[in-house]
Amino acid sequence: MDNNNKEFIGKEYKCLDHGFVRLVDYMGDDASIVQAARVSYGKGTKSVSEDTTLIRYLMRNQHTSPFEMVELKFHIRLPIFVARQWIRHRTANVNEYSGRYSEMSDDFYLPELTQIRSQSLVNKQARSEVEIDPHISQNIISSMENSQKESYNEYQDYLEMGLARELARINLPVSNYTEWYWKIDLHNLFRFLKLRMDHHAQYEIQVYAKTIAEIIKQIYPISYQAFSDYILNSVTFSHSELSLLKTKFTNLEFTDEELKSAGLSKSEIIEFKNKIENLK
Repeated sequence: MDNNNKEFIGKEYKCLDHGFVRLVDYMGDDASIVQAARVSYGKGTKSVSEDTTLIRYLMRNQHTSPFEMVELKFHIRLPIFVARQWIRHRTANVNEYSGRYSEMSDDFYLPELTQIRSQSLVNKQARSEVEIDPHISQNIISSMENSQKESYNEYQDYLEMGLARELARINLPVSNYTEWYWKIDLHNLFRFLKLRMDHHAQYEIQVYAKTIAEIIKQIYPISYQAFSDYILNSVTFSHSELSLLKTKFTNLEFTDEELKSAGLSKSEIIEFKNKIENLK
């Protein structure tokens, strides 16, 4: 662990109304990725600029193994419905709070007023950008809150009757908060962020993904910048789409100065020119 980044350990980053993200521990930094790629143990044998070039090359060409050499462990508190989306990323180690051993908390997620929206007519699994009338939205939130309180009161009644915790919990809604320890390597964390920071992802999980991104960009600045440039903010085209592009872009020409001013390295300029040639 880099001592300069100890400030991030244990710091609680608030998410939604009752949730949070805490970095519990992490192993390795950008230099660790470089070492793994070079299969050497001599930290500092190359300059920072050379390390940056190597990491960007690895990311650009999808050489993922070195990024799997570093890991992060988080403590996360989140609504159950967010957890059920999150757990689809099966490349992590998870240990979740158990409602069989302990009582469930009385914290439930309530959306912000601006997040009460109608169903999207385009995306069948998402809300639209259209907000519902504020008066109606407030009534919906109040109704949700009353239902949550009633459900939790029933849960408490069941426990007082002596019902087993594993049965008493089954009527609690998915807005109830849970928490877990979540350990994942950097490569698969980047895959998680690519999907969950996307504007198509559900708002609530976006909040957590963006929070995690803010943490890791401080610990792995070179790797995160490469991820941002080559994956997060990049676009891929299918074979059919490329065929269409080829019919339009037949006279693309760029000078080396133009390419350098765009921030491309020497190797990136060569790769870019090859891509342009393939479009002709």
